[in-house]
Amino acid sequence: MQTYAFYVAAHFAVAGAYLAFAARCWSDLRHGVDVRPQGLARFLLPMAVLGHGILLAQDLFGAGGLRFGFAQASSASFLSACALLWIESFFISVGGLYVLMPPLAAFAMLMPLVFHGIAVAGEGSSVALRVHLAVSVLSYSFFTIAALLSVLMTYIDRYLRQPARDTSRSVGTLLSQMPSLLALESLLFHQLAGGFILLTASLGSGMLFSEELFGRPLRFDHKTFFALVSWSVFAGLLTGRYAFGWRGKVAQRWLFVGFLMLLLAYIGSRFVFEVVLRRGWI
Repeated sequence: MQTYAFYVAAHFAVAGAYLAFAARCWSDLRHGVDVRPQGLARFLLPMAVLGHGILLAQDLFGAGGLRFGFAQASSASFLSACALLWIESFFISVGGLYVLMPPLAAFAMLMPLVFHGIAVAGEGSSVALRVHLAVSVLSYSFFTIAALLSVLMTYIDRYLRQPARDTSRSVGTLLSQMPSLLALESLLFHQLAGGFILLTASLGSGMLFSEELFGRPLRFDHKTFFALVSWSVFAGLLTGRYAFGWRGKVAQRWLFVGFLMLLLAYIGSRFVFEVVLRRGWI
């Protein structure tokens, strides 16, 4: 009982570190200070990411086997997102992204406390499946960041065109301190390219080694269908970007369609089976 209480408290402590970091960055933004945390504050995000990673490992493997579900996938995605954001901050000014991403990670890391996932038995405990899941989740993380960046770019563009329209002072302050649209667009397509490479590796390994990974031959189900559709959409988007210079609304439409297909392929379907239907691993 004491061990579980410590486990819960640790989750809330790390979530608090994420929120404290975001609050410090928000305070800097409101006072017109460039968001580059100083002193102890600069260690809050990497320490939160480290603590998040340790607790996620406990969520996944603490019971001796492997437990996995939509909550664990979401937690891992935002863990990766914050880690990537921290790394990107060494190369570009991420500004207001520091205010947006950590609170989402704080919420996501608390989800496994409520939704414990499904125990994966047999071949599910193999190292090969763990690597496959890690690649898949990291791929989803890249696409999650890209989708959030795309939404953010839309609001920034609207704010720059009509800064006084339907925009509160707080939101205006946040949007005005974001990186430039060109910097965000460059970051977005870096995330898309990385995610596409990892998605290709995930789909390829799943198709070629299905029996070794899942203990059954490859079957063409809804997950496979949506995953292949999402791969095709992202391949078309990247081809359009680098061959024809696609950007703006055209690129955003392709991105959101691809991300929706990817969501339906895994996390959405896991939520339905775990929470709505209360079924086991599929």
